[in-house]
Amino acid sequence: MGTRISLLIAFIAALLDVTIGVAYGLVSGLLGGRVDNVMQRFLEILSGIPNLVVMILMLVVFEPGIFSIVAAMAITNWIPMARIVRAQTMKLKDQEFVMASTTLGASSSRIIFKHLFPNIIGQLVVMATFSIPSAIATEAMLSFIGLGLPIPMSSLGVLLSDGTSKMLSYVYLMMIPAFFMVYLMLAINLFANGLRDALDPRLRGE
Repeated sequence: MGTRISLLIAFIAALLDVTIGVAYGLVSGLLGGRVDNVMQRFLEILSGIPNLVVMILMLVVFEPGIFSIVAAMAITNWIPMARIVRAQTMKLKDQEFVMASTTLGASSSRIIFKHLFPNIIGQLVVMATFSIPSAIATEAMLSFIGLGLPIPMSSLGVLLSDGTSKMLSYVYLMMIPAFFMVYLMLAINLFANGLRDALDPRLRGE
């Protein structure tokens, strides 16, 4: 049950990171100019605030629960995704096939969904997969400092925090969730490495 809740939180957080980051990065990179300048200054201000401070403030304001934890993680974790998407968009929009489509009168939405998004989707899948272990570790950290899920809900972080307080008497209460957390994060990281190798033609020697 704890593994299911941890995976649910991680997948929802990763989905929000991709959705917000891709939309923000595509708009910023495609429009460029003054719009891009304003959007990037906003990112710099937001990224200057420590993630832990933002998450703690979110969890203090809202009632503890899955929604609060996901919102606390998603409010700043999408920034790296937005920056990478922006960089790829600015690189691709100067390519010949995008310039030809623009010359023929294609709309911005058609350029995004027909030319830009298909060329960066492989990198997005890899980044989203790598963000899942990070979300699991973040949830465990929040649970460890007492800002995790309320009882009777549980997760690997909640189980690990509870087991740590009793490890002198019942060490297995800490060891079992710790083992599953490490195993799960390692498995997802290896899966992400495999996706990167499969989706990047340069790593396949093509």
